[in-house]
Amino acid sequence: MAPVISQHELDSLYSDPLPVDILIRSLDLYADRTAMYIGDDELTYAQVRDQISRFAQAYVALGIGSGNAIAVLSANRPEVLMAQGANALSGVRSMALHPMGSLDDHAYVLEDAAIDTLVYDAATFSERAAQLAERVPGLKNLLAFGPTEVGTDLLAAAAKFEPQRLVGPTVRPGDTFSLAYTGGTTGKPKGVQMTHRGVSTMLRIQMLEWEWPSETRFLVCTPLSHAGGSFWNPTSMQGGSIVVLPGFNPQKLCEAIEKYKITATMLVPTMLYALLDYPDLDKYDLSSLETVFYGAAAISPARLAEAIGKFGPIFFQFYGQAECPMVIAALRRADHDLAKPERLASCGRPVPWLHVALLDDEGNEVPDGEPGEICVRGPLVMAGYLNKPEQTTEATKFGWLHTGDVARKDDEGFLYIVDRKKDMIVSGGFNVFPREVEDVLSAHPAVAAVAVIGVPDEKWGESVKAVVVLRPGRTVEVSELQALVKEAKGAVYSPKTVDFAESIPVSPLGKPDKKALRAKYWDASGRQVN
Repeated sequence: MAPVISQHELDSLYSDPLPVDILIRSLDLYADRTAMYIGDDELTYAQVRDQISRFAQAYVALGIGSGNAIAVLSANRPEVLMAQGANALSGVRSMALHPMGSLDDHAYVLEDAAIDTLVYDAATFSERAAQLAERVPGLKNLLAFGPTEVGTDLLAAAAKFEPQRLVGPTVRPGDTFSLAYTGGTTGKPKGVQMTHRGVSTMLRIQMLEWEWPSETRFLVCTPLSHAGGSFWNPTSMQGGSIVVLPGFNPQKLCEAIEKYKITATMLVPTMLYALLDYPDLDKYDLSSLETVFYGAAAISPARLAEAIGKFGPIFFQFYGQAECPMVIAALRRADHDLAKPERLASCGRPVPWLHVALLDDEGNEVPDGEPGEICVRGPLVMAGYLNKPEQTTEATKFGWLHTGDVARKDDEGFLYIVDRKKDMIVSGGFNVFPREVEDVLSAHPAVAAVAVIGVPDEKWGESVKAVVVLRPGRTVEVSELQALVKEAKGAVYSPKTVDFAESIPVSPLGKPDKKALRAKYWDASGRQVN
């Protein structure tokens, strides 16, 4: 009698490599190559591999493993990537806290995600870690990159161990790999559950569809905890190297490109604008750049044309969202054709590895040239919002993920985003959800009503504007309202401008009419995103 094959064996037979399996292969394959430049020092792939092993062993010694949930809060430093590797190796559910987030937001996210372990940058976030330990009862472990008074020095704990061979965890492709929190119209951030399968799909599309240099030397100046970290695995698959900057600064960026002969980097539009406006730009040799990836926000076509004129046809745009990250569509280098200036307003063509369609409110595909919501099907799509089944159902109505972006498709298949069904504002590459700002402002005793919208901004793409109706006989300084939001939500959420009005326009159903409100500020634009 033939042996019976168990379901587990069948699942294993047909399972794809996990993202951590792919990373382990790269670390072994390119062991002698330079993986990271840190100032004048270099780390080989073997050294990175060994530190990931030490981190993972320190987790075990501290009682942390499969079943735990880890959050990372750090400025840009290479240890973030090593901690991410150890998290994946240990089979924990992991997430990143935004470095610019407020205490209230961080506390809410940690509680909602049932995070029990916080890994943080001791030099920057020791005070925040102590505050979170007091606020969040479930937070049991504080692990720091360096000496700290409020937790355990993870670097010192890891140094006690000898490196061991890396072995991936026993997990299923559909298990949650990571959480990414995004705001929402309910006023509370939602935890987007990304699976191992989804992250592998993203990586596969990055490798197949994105245009990488012949030799990848990648400069990271965006947060490693978010988009910046997504370039590490593709770079390592090619045996390339990365340079990590603490943050974006035009001078430091130019110096690093020249020094390390950087061939690729990723910039959000506001960074590109700042680089173009940098007065000493021409003093640096930036000729090594072969690809500049950009995304996270709509870009100004005029400024993009300026950048192409300055640097040449080296730009590659990616489009996605937290629920279906980074690779829904792509505008390739050759698509940035100055002879077709209208093309520079496109977010690219859908990749062939996903189902992408423009749908109307009834779930029907719209004709080419007509506006419809960008909707997606495929293994890249999130597993759902953590603890929010109703919002998950709404986001996946008709069996499609609804992005909230309204676009039209031309006869060549290029997508042009013309509006945003959701009220989300994208300012400097950061997502701002108006409801969260409105909730803060409406609590002020002088405020009777408030509506928050995004308006065109030359520097930030979009900026946050609050339209405020005051209570009778009350006054308030604009600076006071701005400070109130900054304290509660962080600087990104604080309105750049505040207008006082007699009333807020409403729809026939009595709801604030954001579209009518925005029209005053967007009337000269052919689209409602910038």
